[in-house]
Amino acid sequence: MKTRPQIFSSRSWRSSDNNHPTFRTTMVLIFSFFLLLLGLFVRIGWVKSPIYWRGKGMAEHRSNLYRPSNATCPPHFRWIHEDLRPWRNKGITKKMVEGARKTANFKVIIVDGRVYVEKYKDSIQTRDLFTMWGILQLARWYPGKLPDLELMFDCGDRPVVRSKDFSGPLADPPPLFRYCSDDSNLDIVFPDWSFWGWGEINIKPWRKVLEDIKEGNKRTKWKERVPFAYWKGNPHVDPSRRDLLKCNLTQHQNWDTLLYSQDWDKESKEGYKQSNLEDQCTHRYKIYIEGWAWSVSEKYIMSCDSMTLYVKPRFFDFFIRGMLPLQHFWPINDRSKCSSLKFAVEWGNNHTSQAQAIGEDGSKYLHENLKMELVYDYMFHLLNEYSKLLKFRPSIPAGAVELRPEKMIGAAKGLHKKFMEDSLEKSRNEFEPCNLAPNDPTVLREFQYKKLNALKRVENWENERKGN
Repeated sequence: MKTRPQIFSSRSWRSSDNNHPTFRTTMVLIFSFFLLLLGLFVRIGWVKSPIYWRGKGMAEHRSNLYRPSNATCPPHFRWIHEDLRPWRNKGITKKMVEGARKTANFKVIIVDGRVYVEKYKDSIQTRDLFTMWGILQLARWYPGKLPDLELMFDCGDRPVVRSKDFSGPLADPPPLFRYCSDDSNLDIVFPDWSFWGWGEINIKPWRKVLEDIKEGNKRTKWKERVPFAYWKGNPHVDPSRRDLLKCNLTQHQNWDTLLYSQDWDKESKEGYKQSNLEDQCTHRYKIYIEGWAWSVSEKYIMSCDSMTLYVKPRFFDFFIRGMLPLQHFWPINDRSKCSSLKFAVEWGNNHTSQAQAIGEDGSKYLHENLKMELVYDYMFHLLNEYSKLLKFRPSIPAGAVELRPEKMIGAAKGLHKKFMEDSLEKSRNEFEPCNLAPNDPTVLREFQYKKLNALKRVENWENERKGN
């Protein structure tokens, strides 16, 4: 029988002047043994280590520690293959990348795990700054795992790489990253800046927002919420939103809606007291409608447990393509908004269990599949698949600047500084990214078929009502 090796020598058990351990030595040994035992229990999962042992960064990412290493990525990850399809056969040359420079705000260069930026022009507000910050946090989340690459980023609202301009066999479309696209353009969709905070309107980083909305959802049970459709936003950014205001409840008409104009200048002066996202989970139905393009408000509206009344969009972001009508949201006809909204509210109030299930399933999709760990995984897989298509070796331009967190935080002020500090990834991820499903056009076609069927079903229900 093998003997267990001694951790301490016999000499360390004894005092220098007698053959018995002193009280102090004994207590030190007992305490050391206790620490070793506790460390063992923490390591095998019998005991959770205190937050102050783990550090703030580890505490914030605790939920990630229980993710299986072989977890499959959420459904919307499949669209990565589709977004990169235009370059699958020919690859991406240096000339193609430079072709996107005319509208890009900046170029991102990653070499040996370090992130560099060559800036061309300022963006609206601090979109460019917080997009760069998000990419830097990805590099901290997966240190040493990002591939070498060069990419162009456009922080504008609407996509600009028109498919019809690059339809021939010899066409070389420029790969351009942005926050949304549509069926007529080839822009590559990337998570928007607000995941790391939107200081101009006091929206916190997404990780904190999710926690706040989760608590807000608990305040009012679904069936006790106001049985109307709710929307609050800026109606002046697009004619479709101004058209929506015609559906508002008045003394002369009732479309079962409560619509409010948001004055951000006034909110700023009053300290944003009326714009807390967690305080807006009080209605059974919440309306999502695009602005000038896709709207950042989408994820905040859809995470509130209320059934989202989703006005037919033109644009898409990276995650909505994994969600289905009648499962995660209720579709609204954009050409007859008022009657379509009224039908949805009446249907929901007559089928409360089904309406509640749609609202909660949509919210669940956001809370489970759009937490920051998976936002980083989407970014990782998109950049990794993109890098495989490059036909040149990325290099650092002479005018590029390396992004460093301490410099970026040091140069920021006010809420921008606070949100950078709050969204700083303080520790590396302990696991591999989720497993990206291989490219399978059949799966996407089946998904599109389900989506069209659900849209047609609602359209038929509305037409039947009109006919009665």
